[in-house]
Amino acid sequence: MKKDWNLIFVAGLFEIGWVVGLNHAFNWWTWGLTLLAIYVSMHLLIIGSRRLPVGTTYAVFTGMGTAGTVLLEIVVFGEPLQWMKLLLIFVLLIGVIGLKVITPEAEGERS
Repeated sequence: MKKDWNLIFVAGLFEIGWVVGLNHAFNWWTWGLTLLAIYVSMHLLIIGSRRLPVGTTYAVFTGMGTAGTVLLEIVVFGEPLQWMKLLLIFVLLIGVIGLKVITPEAEGERS
């Protein structure tokens, strides 16, 4: 199960990459990297969610992608820092972590 969650984590990192790529790609090379990140992200999400609960997996994946994208835009691309944004990301992360913690491991196992 830990391997599956690691795949979801890596998929979330690639999701951050392709979302940022959609906004900042400017030539064939950066668009190619964006398309590659989309493929890798979705592929790892599918592989990682085979034995995990789909709802929790997707919540973790999208929560990580959302929070990571907002933070990357603030830190790397100079998006204005708003405390309300940071508070909402914190609330989102608490919800995602809570879902992961309360979801029994055996629930997502499939024969």
